[in-house]
Amino acid sequence: MNNNLEFKRKLPIPKEIKAEFPIAPALAKKREEQLLQMADIFTGRSDKFILIIGPCSADSEAPVLDYISRLRAVQDKVSDKIMIIPRIYTNKPRTTGEGYKGMLHQPNPNAAPDMLRGILAIRSLHIKAMEQCGFCCADEMLYPENYRYLSDVLGYVAVGARSTENQQHRLTASGIDVPVGMKNPTGGDISVMMNAIKAGQSSHTFLYRGWEVESKGNPLCHAILRGYVDAQGKSHPNYHFEDLYDLYLTYEKSGLKNPAVIVDTNHANSGKKYLEQIRIAKEVLHSCRYSPEVRSIVKGLMIESYIEDGTQKISDCEVYGRSITDPCLGWEKTERLIYDIADVL
Repeated sequence: MNNNLEFKRKLPIPKEIKAEFPIAPALAKKREEQLLQMADIFTGRSDKFILIIGPCSADSEAPVLDYISRLRAVQDKVSDKIMIIPRIYTNKPRTTGEGYKGMLHQPNPNAAPDMLRGILAIRSLHIKAMEQCGFCCADEMLYPENYRYLSDVLGYVAVGARSTENQQHRLTASGIDVPVGMKNPTGGDISVMMNAIKAGQSSHTFLYRGWEVESKGNPLCHAILRGYVDAQGKSHPNYHFEDLYDLYLTYEKSGLKNPAVIVDTNHANSGKKYLEQIRIAKEVLHSCRYSPEVRSIVKGLMIESYIEDGTQKISDCEVYGRSITDPCLGWEKTERLIYDIADVL
């Protein structure tokens, strides 16, 4: 007997949750249409630019839906050039394991963890984003075994810097039917990210949720550059022209399908100085205008944004729509940035 592990309760399997909280056929059709648009961008059939944009973590339903409704109005104005994929990140990786782990763990950030309520809350939030705002959204696959709870509602999946080298993340990505972005690891080794993309694009037989499964490979598995941290803990960016062109050359030698990269404008690329995201976004766009090769692989940006600038502590949580994890751009700056991006595309 393992006295260090308490089995609290058996949770419903994804199939049961989906049966109890299904999506309407009209929403499923709308999602398929959006997935086709994304596939066209990642395969080069469309030159639209992707913005994966939203809060660092989805901490509360009301402000998240408020934020996404604002994105809806902007999307309608820039739809000829930009495809917006809102971030609804319901899992939060923690370097030491301490702290708020996201809505999946704590649907109420000030209450005790409740995984059942968390599963229901994150599915409800993703469905409401589709129903109310017409978006199928992005989420991070922090736990590969939990992906199936949202597999019919997601539009995009990110694999984080701490997870890219993990075998189960790579194999699960190979069986996902939406674009999957593999971030470069925190130490910056690009070969780790490229190996993850190779694994994600290949077919595999592996163990998943108690089943022997076989994946077909995901041809839309691609890179995310998010900067890195050196041995002394100093942040280094990898969004500059030289970084992007080197990645283009690396892709050329790799034989991988659909060479693509999303540039993360925050994290180690900004040194978590959230206001730098505006400058970084514009520099990436300048690199795209300067080099057709760079533009051929840069499919979009990942931006951390919410209703209010900055961040606040969970214990305070007094400002509506302000991040309780990493600091984010506020709405006014975000809206202006999206229009500026559209103007130069």
